Amino acid sequence: MSHTWNSDRAKAHIEKKMDDVETVNIKKYGRDMSLESIPTNTAYRVDGVHMYADILNLKAMLNETAVEGTDCHKRTLRFLDQHYRAVSRIFKRVDARRVDFHNQRLHSLFTKPYNSETGAEKKRVQRAVATAQLMIDVLAETKDDDAKLPGAVVRVGIDTGETLAVNNGRNGYREPLFLGDAANHAAKLASNLSTKGIYLTNAARKVLGLDEEDAPEKVALTKDEIQACQDAAALDVTAETIVKEWREDLKNNPLGSFEFKRHTPPFSTMDIASLTPGNSRRQEAVSIYADIDGFTAYVADNIESNAEDVVRVLHVLRAELERVLTTEFEGRRVRFIGDCVHGLICEGTAAITDIQETISEATRLAGGFRSSFDLALELLKEKGYFSGELGLAIGFEYGPMTVTRLGVKGTRVRCSVSRGVLASEDEQVRCNGSETAIGQSAYDEASDPVKKIFGSKRKAANLDYLEVTEALADSGDKSASSARALGTPARTPAIARAQEKVVRPYCGTTEA
Repeated sequence: MSHTWNSDRAKAHIEKKMDDVETVNIKKYGRDMSLESIPTNTAYRVDGVHMYADILNLKAMLNETAVEGTDCHKRTLRFLDQHYRAVSRIFKRVDARRVDFHNQRLHSLFTKPYNSETGAEKKRVQRAVATAQLMIDVLAETKDDDAKLPGAVVRVGIDTGETLAVNNGRNGYREPLFLGDAANHAAKLASNLSTKGIYLTNAARKVLGLDEEDAPEKVALTKDEIQACQDAAALDVTAETIVKEWREDLKNNPLGSFEFKRHTPPFSTMDIASLTPGNSRRQEAVSIYADIDGFTAYVADNIESNAEDVVRVLHVLRAELERVLTTEFEGRRVRFIGDCVHGLICEGTAAITDIQETISEATRLAGGFRSSFDLALELLKEKGYFSGELGLAIGFEYGPMTVTRLGVKGTRVRCSVSRGVLASEDEQVRCNGSETAIGQSAYDEASDPVKKIFGSKRKAANLDYLEVTEALADSGDKSASSARALGTPARTPAIARAQEKVVRPYCGTTEA
């Protein structure tokens, strides 16, 4: 099915979203305040310790078999499901908050004790370190010999400081998102996939009275340093207790067997909230990541004196990216991950995926992302909400994809994991803010016109909707040709540059 991006529709939606955040309230987070369902136009300044934990052996699990079949996916999802349950039990016992659980990556927050208590920040860091070690010990034991599932090998990153908590998600799936150095630096420490252990930023090390390091990502805490934190935190739970309770929980609430069905395209009709292990989705599709490049630095520059505009920019950009994905191209957002959106797109029938059409439409979706992103920045600047430079790094990959929810009823979290999901994120990471990259599998399966766009390096710069649609249509791509027939570009890119005007692809077309 052919899809179109239209600048008039984009402009109307962006302006509506700017109206939603015309007035923004910044509040100081304190005792007895809830971080649940934060209003769109509100943000909390939160002092806390952020802990990220990455499961290092997830990719190895996905690659244990030559073929990425259903058994491979069932084992991986069961692996994640049982570890998610164990970690959730830990957080309940140590009074920490799970912020997000995204495949191999877990984000949690420690806000207690509050700053009204003497030495509160140091106590929070000590508690985070003690919890990290507890988690490492527990996950090493939560293996399943019968199902041949290993324990999780974990790398932890920890930082402390003030972040800005805003709403993350829509339509019944709302969680807080934390903007600022403390969350970002902790994530970077954890995502260095070389070695396991607990790693602290220099800010967190300083709070504990430890020496600062030139490369903190290479210096794990020693056993003595961890033990000192464990002694100070005095957690009232042990790894043995958690593992025992976890095994009892599995007896009372057994891990459901994962059963897969195909979803009839388009993916925009997929009701993720209704999914369970026994009602999961699996089929060949494209996973796509679009990450706002430079946003971390933008937040750091503006979080103190201009936090209102940070909220406005994030809200408008993410909402428009989601609209392009779900409305214009009928894909499905899996989740927001900070300033990044992860989605899936599939063309075909209930029985089969149209491989080349799926990849062609994903390529045009990437172009739609960039066109909307550029338009949104322009309108935000005109409104006085943004100044500076941001980019959009996009990566996508084709392959068998899964969608389900993990955990027990009432606390389930959505999950989409596969080799293609991990590879699509890797493709996004290798891009700068003007680039789009296609994964090797997608490139191999793509039509010749798509291959020509990306070239042998599988990467293209400044690929917007007009450029990709024109290029594919000129080469005979059916979906792109249909899209072009639905509207006429206002001008060619060359003429637009010569006139120093912004391109408005299909601006004369109205929505049917």
